[in-house]
Amino acid sequence: MARDNEIHIDTFIPFMRDVARCERSLHELNLMWRLIESSAKMNCAEEASSMLPMMAATREGFQRLEQDLVQSMVSESLTEVMSEIATCANHVIDIVVRNLYERTADIGFLATDRSLCNYVANLSDSRGIIDRLQAYRSKYTVYDEIMLINTEGTVLAQLDESSPVEGSREPILAQTLAASGYVESFQYCDLRPNKQQALLYTQRMLHPVSGQPCGVLCLSFDFEGEMAGIFAGSSAAEGRSVALLLNGDNQVIASSDTAWIALGTRVPTNQDGAPHLYTHSGRTYLVQTVCASGYQGYPGPSGWKGQVMMPIEQAFGTKIMRCVDSLAPEVAQGLLAHAKSFCPPLYDIIKAADSIRRVVWNGQVMTAGQRAGSSRLKSVLEQIGETGARTNFVFKQSIRDLYDTVLSAGLRDSQSLTQLLVDLLDRNLYERANDCRWWALSPILQQLLNQQETPGTELLDQATRVLEHINSLYTVYTRLMVYDRNGHILCASHPQLADGSSVLGQHIDSATLQAVMSLKHSQSYHVSPWTAQHTGAEGATYIYHAPIRTDDDSGATTVGGIAIVFNAIPELQAMLNSALAGKPKTRALYVDRAGLVLASTDPLSPPGSTVQLPAAHLLQLQNGTSNAVISVYQNQYCIVGASVSRGYREFKITDGYQDDVLALSIESFGQVASSSNAPDPSHHAIQATGNNMHGVEMATFYIGQQLFALRAESVLEALPASAINPVSAGRLRYCVGTLARHSQGHVTGYVWVFDLAELLTGKPTRISDQRQVVILEHDDRKLGVLVDALHGVHHFTHENIIVSPRMAGGALSLVNELIKANQGALLVQCLDPQGLLNALQRHPAQATAITQTEKN
Repeated sequence: MARDNEIHIDTFIPFMRDVARCERSLHELNLMWRLIESSAKMNCAEEASSMLPMMAATREGFQRLEQDLVQSMVSESLTEVMSEIATCANHVIDIVVRNLYERTADIGFLATDRSLCNYVANLSDSRGIIDRLQAYRSKYTVYDEIMLINTEGTVLAQLDESSPVEGSREPILAQTLAASGYVESFQYCDLRPNKQQALLYTQRMLHPVSGQPCGVLCLSFDFEGEMAGIFAGSSAAEGRSVALLLNGDNQVIASSDTAWIALGTRVPTNQDGAPHLYTHSGRTYLVQTVCASGYQGYPGPSGWKGQVMMPIEQAFGTKIMRCVDSLAPEVAQGLLAHAKSFCPPLYDIIKAADSIRRVVWNGQVMTAGQRAGSSRLKSVLEQIGETGARTNFVFKQSIRDLYDTVLSAGLRDSQSLTQLLVDLLDRNLYERANDCRWWALSPILQQLLNQQETPGTELLDQATRVLEHINSLYTVYTRLMVYDRNGHILCASHPQLADGSSVLGQHIDSATLQAVMSLKHSQSYHVSPWTAQHTGAEGATYIYHAPIRTDDDSGATTVGGIAIVFNAIPELQAMLNSALAGKPKTRALYVDRAGLVLASTDPLSPPGSTVQLPAAHLLQLQNGTSNAVISVYQNQYCIVGASVSRGYREFKITDGYQDDVLALSIESFGQVASSSNAPDPSHHAIQATGNNMHGVEMATFYIGQQLFALRAESVLEALPASAINPVSAGRLRYCVGTLARHSQGHVTGYVWVFDLAELLTGKPTRISDQRQVVILEHDDRKLGVLVDALHGVHHFTHENIIVSPRMAGGALSLVNELIKANQGALLVQCLDPQGLLNALQRHPAQATAITQTEKN
């Protein structure tokens, strides 16, 4: 197992078929260039003397590129997998901690329930106690048992009839009676004898009169059921990895596949996220471990961690998507222009490949016209041509594989991120729907609304204290409000609004009141639509309502309701920020089906705005599904991902409530350039026309998407545009600067460089690392022309070259010939060097400047 951050690529290549294929191809090409160089030295050293430096440069460049490209492909493939399993591990622990935070609030509130406290203190009999516990559990289905226990350890009431318990002497009871708050425990406990380990929340209950501890409330969390749901919603459900929840001793307390890694197993962990290999039970894994980061001040159970383990043989075998081939060409090329920012290794490889292509192109130019020489030289030239073509193909394929790996990782990560976000939201809002229904059963609130006359001050004060106590435990609410059957708000927690007014005495809107008053039982609830116009709201939010009902001779009657104002935007914002940790280039949003933004980390799409997605179908995804696309969004090349809420337990699934919310993620890679017209050489592959020695060799290159040519005999070499030295040359039209020419490491002179695209189209070219300068010579004059990309050096028969038609006035004098390539399917415009010089020397000063510069 590696102990440092260095990646030993030989360890991983056997498991990466694409990389292994690329490595073999590069190695074969390296050998071919070495053989060509050796053959030229041995068989025709004198004839090939001008080519030997080119071949040496090609060999040296290849040696570096072979290592760098393979290293980068291994590194990016590893990054893809490590990111995938890290997101899954974070999914596991983050959802667990947020869920358990709600449990700490539940136990604190329920332990103060007056009916339950009276019973445990022996101030009332058991009538209705089981029904009350059952009413609670029917709303909070995350609990599989609720128990009331006296100070002696005797179980007074419980719900789980399949696991009856008479009493307990567990130390947890004494610990709970001595504690002022809740106690969280995860271990074997005789209160839950049918479980190997039980996650229990206990809190002492106080005597309503003396205020002394009189018993213990115990909530048993459905740990196995909850973990099964979390695992099913994570990427581990695909079966390529196993997701785990670990305790402080690195023992497995929950596993997505217990037949794979059993409970109680101690496993290796990797909290620093380095791509090391770990061996467990004779199998080698990549591992990511994520510790709990806490939520609302709750740290989570001590030492708990989320972990994902992926066998090395499963890590690189399949891709869930091949994305590059499906991209629009302008998006693929435009995005690739930003490789330096989103994938520096990819940028370095492209730059190195461009350098070698330029060396090969220069070598082909250099040997143009020598095909009629000795048979030995002729053989070397043919090998250079064939190997150069093969080199370009391998570069193209290898860079495309690396490019695809980077983008596929982004697409996968985007889907995982948005799925985590909607899962967080569904589970959070599930709790809100539970809270309003349970608090509606408060005896104090029922008594308050059951008064035939205006309630007295003492009863109002008691009800207000209940609401304030609840709000102190459940800090995700702005306020809680209780209103009568007319919608008149009688009491509230935090009643004062930001403007200084009070919600007391205000009214719930009539549509909401009608909806609440029509609810027929305590399991029903109503959610007000997302808006800032609700009574009691201080910003756009959801407000959860439940009917407060009392029993009389005619049965249960709705006498009013409770409204709990979710502090939505800060809470949703916190979910987004938490999930985006470590993703500085990614923004996230919650939106509805119409694109209305509920919460956002995107300054360009604040809450209340409406997003216009480049792929409108993302807003129409089916519930519980995810997708991601690469597109242009907000004038940036982006990966836009989306997931739609699926619901949680009964929430939004069987409870009748529907309100689809989508999570969006937007990962930006760079701005769309107005002149982003980088060519793709693969679009214009030129087929060979035979070995006719009496034909013409043409050096081809791109201006925009158009292919142009110059007779190779007039071309000296190509140089990188990044070496252009901008100078003040206002008197030289189309001039972008000067470029030094070198020989054996020394500067031999300078040439002016002119923007060929601006001359031809009137639109100036933005100089970038990908662009090239073609140096040509005509009538003892040398100059450079800026082009977008090099293409190749090709041999054409005279029959394939025709004279270009001229427009009136000689407007097309720059193009004197057309080349019919690929049996006439492709026309290549051949530039006339004299016509080019004529266009540039229409002003005498310009002609003089060209002549003087080349003499310096």
